[in-house]
Amino acid sequence: MARRRSNMVVFMVLVAAALLQSSKAQTTHVVGDALGWVVPPGGSIAYRTWASRQTFRVGDTLVFNFTTGNHNVAEVRRGDFSSCNTNSPISISTAGPATIPLNSSGEHYYICTFPGHCGLGQMLAINVSAASSSPAPQPAMPPPVATPAPATPPPAATPSPAASPPMSTPPPTPSPVATPVPVPSPASGPMIYVVGDGLGWTVPPGGPIAYQTWAFNKTFRVGDTLVFNFTTGTHDVAEVRKAAFEPCNTTAPISTITAGPARITLTAPGEHFYICTFPSHCSLGQKLAINVTGTAAAPAPSGSAPAPSGSSPTPSGSATPPSPSPTGSLSPPPPPPGNSAPSVAVATLPLTILSVAIAFLY
Repeated sequence: MARRRSNMVVFMVLVAAALLQSSKAQTTHVVGDALGWVVPPGGSIAYRTWASRQTFRVGDTLVFNFTTGNHNVAEVRRGDFSSCNTNSPISISTAGPATIPLNSSGEHYYICTFPGHCGLGQMLAINVSAASSSPAPQPAMPPPVATPAPATPPPAATPSPAASPPMSTPPPTPSPVATPVPVPSPASGPMIYVVGDGLGWTVPPGGPIAYQTWAFNKTFRVGDTLVFNFTTGTHDVAEVRKAAFEPCNTTAPISTITAGPARITLTAPGEHFYICTFPSHCSLGQKLAINVTGTAAAPAPSGSAPAPSGSSPTPSGSATPPSPSPTGSLSPPPPPPGNSAPSVAVATLPLTILSVAIAFLY
């Protein structure tokens, strides 16, 4: 009886170890983690970095999180991956989220076949090792032929440090450092704003909150310029009316610019709304709403300062003139009574003495 019980314990331990090994070997990888499967800001570096931190084995599963109709995921060959060729994929999944099991070892390549998405970095290369072998190094991503990077904002947006004076001479009075663009100032001229700054004009991760946050602390004035950085053929920028902005209605835009980067000068005050008219880009958050006020402020004229208060030549209290001073007014008032008493006493002293002498004589 004890022998059977011992055999049963050994059997249960072996089963538990097998189950533990199986659960450890099979891992579900959510591609991009919280980023999901989107056009990543900054290009393909996002998914290269994510893959470098993973260990992929046969039996694992990839989960591509995307909204159906906005993206897809296709497995392609290495040659098609480097050129973003979408003509002959090995397999394609159009419904999101897509779950793809890793059934074979070796290199695997995945892209989105929507126009321009792969070229903007929506591409993933991984290396899958056998279930029992050590992790395989992830493949070095071949340089994509059509991988454009968001245009670099104008150099004026980066302030340069002020030069330090020589140590041997006393430091001169510091001059004000030029304010970097874009930082609006009430006394400045027209400003240049790079929409989204380093993000550029793209489908932002996380939805429209990206451009709402960017515009939140900006002051836009008539005469300012918006720069939309995007690659021609992958996005556009259209100004639309408020009624078309929320539902992302692209049928009747006020104006559309298809060549990037696009520069738009703000010529009228009020609300302005901009979207990308590429399919689903607006609904995914590629939209910007701003409020434009007045014209760009100019410095006040230098000679228009009013006279300082209290500079009137007429004394405020005419009944009590100020104390005498060497710089009296043009028409000095009569001397105050208190100041003339000593001189009157001196003038009448001889008369007083004469009167006393006459009194003694008579």
